[in-house]
Amino acid sequence: MNLVSENRSTSTPCLIIIYRRKAHVYTLMVYRIKGEICAFKIHGQEMPFEAVVLNKTSGEGRLRAKSPIDCELQKEYTFIIQAYDCGSGPSGVNWKKSHKAVVHIQVKDVNEFSPAFKESMYKATVTEGKIYDSILQVEAIDEDCSPQYSQICNYEIVTTDVPFAIDRNGNIRNTEKLNYDKQHQYEIMVTAFDCGQKHAREDVLVQVNVKPVCKPGWQDWNKRIEYKPGSGSIPLFPSIHLETCDGPVSSTHTTIELQTNYIGKGCDRETYSEKSLQKLCGASSGAIDLLPSPSATTNWTAGLLMDNNDMIFKFDGKQGAKIPDGIVPKNLTDQFTISLWMKHGPSPGLRAEKETILCNSDKTEMNRHHYALYVHNCRLVFLLRKDFDQADTFRPAEFHWKLDQICDKEWHYYVVNVEFPVVTLYMDGSTYEPYLVTNDWPIHPSHIAMQLTVGACWQGGEVTKPRFAQYFHGSLASLTIRPGKIESQKVISCLQACKEGLDINSLESLGQGVKYHFNPSQSVLVMEGDDIENINRALRKVSYINSRQFPTAGVRRLKVSSKVQCFGEDVCINIPDIDAYVMVLQANEPKITISGMDHFARPAAQFESERGVILLPDIRIASTVTKMEHSKKNDGANKPVVLEEMLHNLDFCDVLVSGAELDPEQECLELDRTELQGKHLDATNSTAGYSIYGVDTMHNYEQVLQQIRYRNWYTSATFERKFRVKCSELNGHYTSNEFNLEVNILHSTNSNYMDHVNHVIVQPHFLQSVHHPEESISTVHNSVVPRVATVVIAICVSVLISIIAVGVYRIRTAQQHSSTDNESSKENEMDWDDSALTITVNPMEKYEKPHRAEEESEEEDDEEEDTTSAESDESEEEEDEEEEEEATVQKRGKQNFTRQEQLEWDDSTLPY
Repeated sequence: MNLVSENRSTSTPCLIIIYRRKAHVYTLMVYRIKGEICAFKIHGQEMPFEAVVLNKTSGEGRLRAKSPIDCELQKEYTFIIQAYDCGSGPSGVNWKKSHKAVVHIQVKDVNEFSPAFKESMYKATVTEGKIYDSILQVEAIDEDCSPQYSQICNYEIVTTDVPFAIDRNGNIRNTEKLNYDKQHQYEIMVTAFDCGQKHAREDVLVQVNVKPVCKPGWQDWNKRIEYKPGSGSIPLFPSIHLETCDGPVSSTHTTIELQTNYIGKGCDRETYSEKSLQKLCGASSGAIDLLPSPSATTNWTAGLLMDNNDMIFKFDGKQGAKIPDGIVPKNLTDQFTISLWMKHGPSPGLRAEKETILCNSDKTEMNRHHYALYVHNCRLVFLLRKDFDQADTFRPAEFHWKLDQICDKEWHYYVVNVEFPVVTLYMDGSTYEPYLVTNDWPIHPSHIAMQLTVGACWQGGEVTKPRFAQYFHGSLASLTIRPGKIESQKVISCLQACKEGLDINSLESLGQGVKYHFNPSQSVLVMEGDDIENINRALRKVSYINSRQFPTAGVRRLKVSSKVQCFGEDVCINIPDIDAYVMVLQANEPKITISGMDHFARPAAQFESERGVILLPDIRIASTVTKMEHSKKNDGANKPVVLEEMLHNLDFCDVLVSGAELDPEQECLELDRTELQGKHLDATNSTAGYSIYGVDTMHNYEQVLQQIRYRNWYTSATFERKFRVKCSELNGHYTSNEFNLEVNILHSTNSNYMDHVNHVIVQPHFLQSVHHPEESISTVHNSVVPRVATVVIAICVSVLISIIAVGVYRIRTAQQHSSTDNESSKENEMDWDDSALTITVNPMEKYEKPHRAEEESEEEDDEEEDTTSAESDESEEEEDEEEEEEATVQKRGKQNFTRQEQLEWDDSTLPY
């Protein structure tokens, strides 16, 4: 820009300024007609400029900055400058100056600064499901001074694949509707550009939180709740609360339902046998199980479809079972009880026929039904026809109940209590009276036999061929009939009680504002209240409990439904249902072990005594569990760790005879019934063995088993008996090892001689042979050498010759009455009660002629190997004694050899 003075004089200098910015230097031009220009002067306070003369003659000068000029500090400068000549005379006095010229300097900017955002991070919250024009605005600044470089011309989102966009002004918007369930939060990076296209030195973080649309409902609950067996009661929703979106709520009604209809018979119940359950619940004795597990004695259920785990029998409309005669008395009297579990749906077909559960009808000739329980058109009907000899008037005969549960395809427990003429139905513990009772005449007397059936009714007459009819479609379990007695409601409730359900921890803390109600099985809980916070606290205390030690593993569904009322309105908010589930984990499987003395021998006199011999004096029942624990090593492998002994109940223990059954004419197993008093145990006895049943502790089972005695009052033909013991928990779901016991009967013919020999042959370590199976002991019939020179063994060294002679004589006399004198102590782990034990040894039992010994040498190789070295050292006097008796022994050689084969001893484990 050129500055030219407005007033020009020929006598004063004329100043023209031409300035260009080049390294902070500006050119000044002063024109003077005469003379030279010697200086320039800037008028102003501390201007960062100075003017110097370049050419005095031409008046050219330069305006330059004394220091760097910063546009950001000051964009413009204005000051006054004057030019001076050199004056007159050598001393330069009387100099003259030009007019004042105004200098205006504008500092040109350079793009030296990058944009910077005002905030280090930006946050915003949006509601899902909406499109926003602007969620938030980011702003950046630039410290450059010129409009070109100080203005932000553009913003850009650096993060890719995000549903957001930004405009030139920094406004961020969403390009699609956001979903809270899909993503709760977005983090995006944004940069800025100035008009010189220089981008920000640091990008800025923008955080966008997605807020769900306020939906009324339960918040902060888990869909899966794990239950570990033995945990007791665990809360289902410890942090739950109800969101009402600020609605004017006046009251809340909430229902929590535990759905267990697909577990067992409607829920997790005890799976003990029907007998054990009835004993546990204190039911009257005498119940007859019409659907027992198939066995040799209860084989009428063998052809039915069956679920072994829960003792459930399935009837498909094609099957029926005949109950053998004698199982149920013909006359049930005026009092009896029928109980069963039933699962039944609507009858198939347009015209529903009778579906028989239980039927007692004529076996042949006629088709009269004496009593029956059946389903017809979703009604339960009980038929009871009296005989003329019991009644001769018009009496109630059919009792009808109409219940929705009969055809809901769910398990229910039914008990029909007959106290004629009153019949009462209990279903799931609740009482129901018949809605219809029809009367009929008694049945005319006849001598036709009756047939009791389950699952169908036997049609013995009025048809070409007797057959089943009126088949049942559904599932049955625990069908029993108890003649002569009716069951109390307390026992009925116990028999059908669920072992799992809902519970409330700390009922006192619920407060006055919450009302609650359980159904009888505690599978449904209803809660009502006016205050939402009280309802929240109450629901946090709702828990699941399973009292079984070994619960059924699997899923239990949970459903929570709620209705909310607002002031002045019936229903103002719709609360979605909660669908969750409890996962019951698998319990550690117990290992039941039976141990004790497994082999013993007793004198025959003890077996023949009135008390007999205790079979299991030291039996021990223990149970342990094996748990998988994670290894501490880096391999991550699991290793089993045997935990300490655990305690649980048993439901039966059987002491059975191995081999031939007991002969009731000469032997039996006995138990004093007083041993069962005070325990939940009962027992049955048969020729096959003794069975103890009932739900009770292992300790009580031990006490009873330790009192079982074996008696044999004709022991002459019996030398050993073998028994096996096996126990169960949960009706055979967990079973013990099979404990085997062998009992030997020791026969005695000469007590004096046996007393002496007992001290000679029986060594103390013989009693402890259980730990030395590799050792062996020669049985009595192997203790004599088959040759004449080596007949007497080490036993006879200390026996006087005269005593031996008397003993031999008595033995020969007694052998006419006993077939096997010496072979009664076969034992690999013997426990001798030698307080009253006598052993008869016949040194000449095996003596035979030399030629017979040679013929049978192959059979006696093992016996010769067991002969001790003492045989070669026998005295000549002993040999002479034996030669005198040789003739007598040879006469009985064949007989003794035959008896030896019959009584073969296992001497592999008996030491000398």
